[in-house]
Amino acid sequence: MTCKLHEKELGEIRPTNILPQTSFWGRIKEQQGFIPKSFELTVSKDLLFNSGKSLNHTYDDLLVLIKNIDPNFCFAYIPYGPKLEPVFENQGLFLEELSEIIRPYLPDNCIFIRYDLKWQNQWAKDEEYFDNSGNWLGPPQNQVQEFRVNYKTSNWNLRKSPGDILPKNTFFLDLSQNEKDLLKNMRYNTRYNVKRAIKNGIRVKEYGIEQIGDWYKLYVETAIRHNMPLQDETFFANILQHQDDQRNGVNIKMLMADNGEEFLASMFLVLSNKRGTYLYGASSTEKHNMQASYALQWESIKIAKQNGCVEYDMFGSAPNLNKSHPLHGVHVYKKGFGGNLFHRMGCWDYPYKQDEYNLFKIQEINN
Repeated sequence: MTCKLHEKELGEIRPTNILPQTSFWGRIKEQQGFIPKSFELTVSKDLLFNSGKSLNHTYDDLLVLIKNIDPNFCFAYIPYGPKLEPVFENQGLFLEELSEIIRPYLPDNCIFIRYDLKWQNQWAKDEEYFDNSGNWLGPPQNQVQEFRVNYKTSNWNLRKSPGDILPKNTFFLDLSQNEKDLLKNMRYNTRYNVKRAIKNGIRVKEYGIEQIGDWYKLYVETAIRHNMPLQDETFFANILQHQDDQRNGVNIKMLMADNGEEFLASMFLVLSNKRGTYLYGASSTEKHNMQASYALQWESIKIAKQNGCVEYDMFGSAPNLNKSHPLHGVHVYKKGFGGNLFHRMGCWDYPYKQDEYNLFKIQEINN
């Protein structure tokens, strides 16, 4: 056995850049009906890197969320985990072994475990999957993906999920640059809009729970405009009220931009260890010409840098510049700030109860 697990308290999870693997995320999801469990995972470096040194181990924390499907069954979900990342050819082998050693810690009625993998997509380094303009075309069909990922496994049991939960594509911005270079590396239109917003008198400030109603008004406008499912106001209030103390490395900032008369844009910036994450954003349907969202994003980037972050996660975009993609506009906006596009592996399932899993999968596809 090259993997070992030790259960630990949720509050004992160590600080990490990976926000969905923090105790803060576990507490937020607990409010949404998940049951959080946390572990220390020890893995042989031979399993991760083919090093040939099986006695040399590394370890990291692992947050697992249990979700009831109905009174009879549940599943386990690992958001952006495990954080330890093997070489491509060992990914399936690692997930298979982890799935089997974690099984005794899960409820008996757990029908599968779902990994929302933060690892770089295996096909994002393959020239065959890019067009002549350098746009990534996405991974191949699920059957082809499963064939490669299950390579070297004993049970051949890893399945590509019907869909993905957390963003699979994102832009990362390198905050080790100084502010002058960060501005210089933006696209011309983005840099122009940042300066124009400042010239227009847009102000950005941090607010607390007393302003959650103003945030929510902008959020509802944005959700309706983009035909997005709505969260209730309590959901966002819980994010502000249940953040971890500084010992666990998570700090939430609700930033709002105004023109001296009304709020025009707002966002939740999350500082997790050394990474800033643009978690949620909202803007007014009015006065777009004031470019408030550009001043807001620029101020957020500067705040993350000032707080010791070395990278900034835009948290979601289209995989390429295809104009038919529903996130095309979001992609163009975020790309303008000069980050590098990163493609994750997305969600993968390891069934424990095959018949029940097949039924759940059919229901998930049809919903």
